[in-house]
Amino acid sequence: METLMAELKVKIVDTLSLLDVAPEDIGDEERLVGGDLGIDSIDVLELVLMLEKDYGVKIESREVGVQAFASVRALAAFVREHRKK
Repeated sequence: METLMAELKVKIVDTLSLLDVAPEDIGDEERLVGGDLGIDSIDVLELVLMLEKDYGVKIESREVGVQAFASVRALAAFVREHRKK
């Protein structure tokens, strides 16, 4: 789980081109959407596409997205549970 969280942090920084943020600056429990990172709905769409491409994970509703993007830990748990093997 720790490895997946670290990997997701790198992908979040890269996907969103967060120039002033290093992956290690993102806390495991930090709120992703609406938090200090400034991730908005357009950014979420980019992350959803990255998750589909890189992990085969689909976020099919807003409610699922709210839960999945609650934090890096929540996102890692979602990916681990729904990842295509």
